[in-house]
Amino acid sequence: MKNEIIDYLQCKDENAINDLFNKALKTKREHLGNKVYLRGLIEYTNICYKSCYYCGLRKENNIERYNLYDAEVIDAAEFAYKNNFGSIVIQSGEVRNKIFDKQITNLLQKINEKTDNKLGITLSLGEQDTKTLRKWKEEGNAIRYLLRIETSNPALYNKIHPSNSLHSFDKRLKTLNTLKELNYQVGTGTMIGLPFQTLEDIADDIIFFKENDIDMVGLGPYIEHSATPLYIHKDELLPLKDRLELTLKTIAIIRLLIPDVNIASATALQVIDPQGREKGILAGANVVMPNITPTKYRSNYLLYENKVCLDDTADQCMNCIFNRILSTGSEIGFNEQGNSLHFSKKRK
Repeated sequence: MKNEIIDYLQCKDENAINDLFNKALKTKREHLGNKVYLRGLIEYTNICYKSCYYCGLRKENNIERYNLYDAEVIDAAEFAYKNNFGSIVIQSGEVRNKIFDKQITNLLQKINEKTDNKLGITLSLGEQDTKTLRKWKEEGNAIRYLLRIETSNPALYNKIHPSNSLHSFDKRLKTLNTLKELNYQVGTGTMIGLPFQTLEDIADDIIFFKENDIDMVGLGPYIEHSATPLYIHKDELLPLKDRLELTLKTIAIIRLLIPDVNIASATALQVIDPQGREKGILAGANVVMPNITPTKYRSNYLLYENKVCLDDTADQCMNCIFNRILSTGSEIGFNEQGNSLHFSKKRK
């Protein structure tokens, strides 16, 4: 299987690549239908305890830190609810303490109260202890959790993170297993085109998703940030166009290998190509995440540079993504949580 995946990843024949994308799209429609599901993205705080070498939010960076007020988060969630989104994602830098734990629990309860428990809530808040994750699941009614591993290769993981207890590959895997035990729909993902990354690494990532029974995949091209340690390797990277194509191939291969998994078409694709998110959908993705964070905060939540839609309002992002989805010949899953069919099958 690995050799076949590598053959797809290194393929340069345009007809063969288009055939791969067409097969992935057909597989998606056969197994999941023609709908693309909405996850309204709320970037809760850019405060982060970690120092990952690729991330613009790393604690050493001199950026204006913020934390949304409860009312701002609830307003964003109500916007999603009133505009027929089935789900939201609450994302943040990684913070681990009792205050943060309680803040998120209270927010989840308030959101559910305001939206009649109809919004499917995904959390992407980094590694947390079992007690906290259980509380957010049971008391806050969060249903999904996204924790990207960024690479399944421990040696590569150690090259893109500091070597200390805060940045442990084993701990990240342990947290993924804890999320499964707590009955979350579990998502993870990687960056494509990292310094030092090989096609063998990407193939292993794809196999990791399948062997670890992942319910959701969120991946995107690596886009460098000038205020990070990995930036010194910028001249060694694949050209952006190649990173885009490699990401799209990865999406397509995952769709063929795990037909019923949820796959997001990442905003980062649009940084490289104005039609990047549409291309992600046509390569097999079935989830998009329009940004509904209050506009005034967006320029301070830069995981990578040249992020799109920084000045747009939530309405503008919504209308834009609706048009993008429809342009692919897909339907929009209005008022649907779009839960992972892969997860549902395991629970039968």
